[in-house]
Amino acid sequence: MSDRSTGAVRAALAPEDVPAPALAAAPLAPGARFFPSLAAVYRAQLSRARVARIPLLFVATFQSVGIMILMRGVVDGGSEARAVVAGSSVLVVAFVALNLLAQYFGQLRAGGGLDHYATLPVPPASVVLGAAAAYASFTLPGTLVTAVFGCLLFGLPLSGLWILAAVVPLAGAALAGLGAALGLLAPRQELATLAGQLGMSAALLLGVLPPERMPDVIVWARDLLPSTYGVEAVARTFAPEPDWAAVVFDLGVCGAVGVLSLTVATWAYRRAAVR
Repeated sequence: MSDRSTGAVRAALAPEDVPAPALAAAPLAPGARFFPSLAAVYRAQLSRARVARIPLLFVATFQSVGIMILMRGVVDGGSEARAVVAGSSVLVVAFVALNLLAQYFGQLRAGGGLDHYATLPVPPASVVLGAAAAYASFTLPGTLVTAVFGCLLFGLPLSGLWILAAVVPLAGAALAGLGAALGLLAPRQELATLAGQLGMSAALLLGVLPPERMPDVIVWARDLLPSTYGVEAVARTFAPEPDWAAVVFDLGVCGAVGVLSLTVATWAYRRAAVR
């Protein structure tokens, strides 16, 4: 049979004007909810940092305890002693939440680690909050040890240390958001490390040193630092008659700055993840 005959037979047997089967669009999976995503990122970050927990707590606590021992030679007691103990205790939070988190996000951005999180179906806020909460979780034991040691060293009452249960998460949120924003906005990893170190140094100098001995310009700069309000809240509880209204105000400022700084860090994460 010739090719012409074969073609005619095929044309006769083939159905006419048969449309191609339409491909139905597959439904997309629903987006991950915020709180389950936050819990998953928190557990992952906590498990990842668990190996470095003991050295981390030792360095942060040893640094603050050493500062209090040095200040014991020049501070006898009173409001100055309260400022030293409160500032050294909150310094543990600043070391971890501000300094180390800035370095972590700076390294994550420089090494392409943000690409991994960008492919996950999780809200950007859960990534920032989960990492910040995991790092801040390490600060509570060191802060408590530092505060107890400082109270015994300077003869301050231990009854007011319950305020740390509120100061650590609120000041930790404010400083962690600031540290994450610095790490994500820095154009280079080295600049993120430098920014974290400068922030911790500011928390050290402006938080540990008694404000009575500072000039007015430094006191104004101290008021701009988020950790200052956590220091003030702890220091007020050491007084014979604490001003609880002022304590609540200081905690409120820490919480407001925490919301603002974490919002900025979330925006910085979205900006860095799509570039």
